[in-house]
Amino acid sequence: MYPGQYALTNPDRPAFIMAGSGLTVSYAQFEARSNQLAHFLRSQDLQFQDHYSIFMENNERYMESCAAGERAGLYYTCINSYLTGDELAYIVNNSESKVLITSKSKIDVVVDALASCPNIQMVLVTDGGDVDLPKGMMDFAAAVEVCSTAPLAEEFLGTSMLYSSGTTGQPKGIIRPLPKQPPSEPLPIFQFLGALWGYREDMIYLSPAPLYHSAPQAAVSLTLRIGGTVVIMERFDPLEYLDLIERYQISHTQLVPTMFSRMLKLTEAERTRADLSSLEIAVHAAAPCPVMVKQQMIAWWGPIIHEYYGATEGLGFAACNSQEWLAHQGTVGKVVLGDLTILDDEMQPLPNGEPGTLWFKTATEFSYHNDAAKTAESTSADGSMTTVGDVGYVDDDGFLYLTDRKTFMIISGGVNIYPQECEDLLIAHPKVADAAVFGVPNVDLGEEVKAVIQTIPGVAGDESLTDELLGYLSEHLSRQKVPRSIDYEAELPRLPTGKLYKRLLRDRYWGESKSRIVQ
Repeated sequence: MYPGQYALTNPDRPAFIMAGSGLTVSYAQFEARSNQLAHFLRSQDLQFQDHYSIFMENNERYMESCAAGERAGLYYTCINSYLTGDELAYIVNNSESKVLITSKSKIDVVVDALASCPNIQMVLVTDGGDVDLPKGMMDFAAAVEVCSTAPLAEEFLGTSMLYSSGTTGQPKGIIRPLPKQPPSEPLPIFQFLGALWGYREDMIYLSPAPLYHSAPQAAVSLTLRIGGTVVIMERFDPLEYLDLIERYQISHTQLVPTMFSRMLKLTEAERTRADLSSLEIAVHAAAPCPVMVKQQMIAWWGPIIHEYYGATEGLGFAACNSQEWLAHQGTVGKVVLGDLTILDDEMQPLPNGEPGTLWFKTATEFSYHNDAAKTAESTSADGSMTTVGDVGYVDDDGFLYLTDRKTFMIISGGVNIYPQECEDLLIAHPKVADAAVFGVPNVDLGEEVKAVIQTIPGVAGDESLTDELLGYLSEHLSRQKVPRSIDYEAELPRLPTGKLYKRLLRDRYWGESKSRIVQ
C-alpha cells in the first residue's frame, strides 16, 4: 500500500473510496496520512523489522494503518476483527507486536485482551476522540496530527505478517524475510501477482471482503502501487455489490465462492438491474468453488471470471479463465508458477489423476513465526518444497484440481474420505444456504460422515428434508461418502472471507453422539 510516484503525478486521483459513506481519500491525502502514522510508529521506538498489529473493521484508517508499515520497514499483522479477547491476545503476543491499532467498536475486546499482552506499549483508537479511553490508549487522529506529513528520513520496505484463519487449529503467523530496500521496490511475489491479475494504472478495484485477509490485502496494495482506485465495502451485501460495479464503473474485483452463492440466490430482477459491462476481471479465491456455482457464474458473467489458487504463504499459484475451465470442469487452473508435485504420505510421486498432498517448489522464502516445528512439517527434508496440506491432483493437460484439505480428511473404516465433494453438492441444493461435512466418532468405523446444514429462509430442517438431502446425495456419491446423519444450525460459523470454522463445529461432536443415524 505504497503509492510512491502517484502521490506526485496524480495527487487528486482517488486512492480509495469507502462504499457506504462515499468518503474519498486522494493520493496526496493518503500519502500524507501514511507518513504521519509512520512518524508516530518511529516515535514509539519501532525500528526495522519490528511488529505492530491492526484489529478493526474496514474503515477509512485501515489503509494508512498498513501503508505506514510499508514505508517504515515494519511487519504489520492484520487480525480477524471477529476474534474474542483471548484469541486476539494470542496473536498479539505471538506476533511480538508493540503497538495495536483498533477502532472504537472494538475497545471492549481489546481491553479484555490487553490483560494478557504485556508487550503492548500503545493502543491507537480510530474515532476515539469522543469517548473516555482507558489508560494506554490514544485517539488515532489526535496522536498523528502533530506528526510530519513528509516521508521518513530513512524509508525501508515493510510488509504484512498475516495469520492463518485457525479453521483447523491455532492460527499461525506467516513471515517472509524483509530485505533492507526502498519501499518503492515490492517483494517479487507481489510483482508476479500484479501481472497475473492484469492490473493497470487506470483500473478501479472493488474490494468486498475484510481487509485483514491476505487476498484483499494483496489486491488492494497492488492497486495502489499501480495508481488505481480502490472502492472498499464495509461489509458485503450482494445487491449493493452489483450496484457499486455500475456506480463506479468497476474494472477489477476479487470475491470468495460464498459471495457468488449469495448473488446467485438473488431474484432474476435483482441480478439484472445493474449494468456490469465495465467489469474486466473477477478473481475468486480463498476457498474451492463448487462446480455448479462456478457454471452458473460463468453463464452469467462469462470470460471475465478467473479462478486463483495460492496458499496464504505464497508457495505456489494456479489460475485459469472461464474458457479454460469450461474444457476442464472442476479444475482450479493451470499451474503458472512453481514446480508442483503430488506426493503420497511416503513422499513418493503420484501419477496424473491420483490425488495426494500438493507440494510446491518454494516460490518465496517463508517460515511460521515462532514455530520451528510447523515450519519443518511443511518443508521437505531437502528444503526444496513446501506444502500447506492441500490435497489434489493434476490431469494430463497440466490442470490442477483441488479436492480438499488434508486436515479435513475423514478416515472411516480405513477409507479416506474428503468431504469437499459432499459439501459442494449440498451447497448447490436449492434448499441449502450453507453446509459443512466432517468426521465424528464411530465405535466400529473410527469416524463416520456428518453433515451440518443451514437452510435457506423459510425452509425447516426436519426429517423430511433430511430424507430429501440424503437421497439427493446418494444419486451422486458412493455410499461411504454420504453422511450417516444430518444436523441443522441457524447459521454456520463462516468467516466473512468465506472460510468455514469447521473446527468449531467438529469439536462439538467429539465425545458425544447426537442426531438421527441413517441406516
